[in-house]
Amino acid sequence: MDIYKAILLLSNMSSDATISSYSYETLKVTTPADHIYHALGEDSNCRAVIISGSGKMFTSGIDLMDLMSDFTQLQGEDAARIAWGVRKKITEYQKSFSAIEKCTKPVIAAVHNGCLGVGVDLITACDIRYCSQDAYFQVKEVDMGVATDVGTLQRLPNIIGSRSLVNELAFTARKMMSDEALSSGLVSRVFPDKASLLSAAFDLATDIASKSPVAVQGTKVNLLYARDHSVEESLNYMATWNMSMLQTEDIMTSAQAALQKKTPKDVTFSKL
Repeated sequence: MDIYKAILLLSNMSSDATISSYSYETLKVTTPADHIYHALGEDSNCRAVIISGSGKMFTSGIDLMDLMSDFTQLQGEDAARIAWGVRKKITEYQKSFSAIEKCTKPVIAAVHNGCLGVGVDLITACDIRYCSQDAYFQVKEVDMGVATDVGTLQRLPNIIGSRSLVNELAFTARKMMSDEALSSGLVSRVFPDKASLLSAAFDLATDIASKSPVAVQGTKVNLLYARDHSVEESLNYMATWNMSMLQTEDIMTSAQAALQKKTPKDVTFSKL
């Protein structure tokens, strides 16, 4: 799939869009269950997002012909102006992946078979990663003569936690198989095949979508803030956040459901 177009979709949705609005050349958007979208985010009907690949692989990486076309257009004799154009293009690419992280809805990556190059940039920007047993991951860019520049080097160290392993993967472009991805923390679960992988991803998204969207989306925002700030800063941000969010009717709705021995799936929460 065209990864950049797919990810930009996460940040360009109108709040009242319908599924019929989502017609794209390289991206298919489906709603396998209420409030669960199989590829998008900024829609008030949406409470969880799943990203998966429809082909033989999750993704084989960026289209090299498209990449070369983008950068060969940056013509000129002045090195500074060429460099400025290159920087602008790289920044555009970076924003397209950061859109996943900035999407307030939880985003689940369901990876089957190969996840190469920018595919790793994509999944490291997701909130939860599942994969099938045949999945493998490659930070492939050094084999292409470049340092990956749209998120892997910045996000992967926070996910895996081992600088040694991150460095090894980035320097060598070797394959990380599904069992190692699980043990290192890159993915949280591994499934026998693509069918069971997608089924589990949909079940997970259904569970998330049943919760209060105020609570879920507030949790995502504060988890990301805490990753990049000190404990004291994060607690202060949390207090400021909840000074308004604690006034939501969702708390009373959830409390009443608990007293009545109901689960969140038995409750209807308003859109957010």
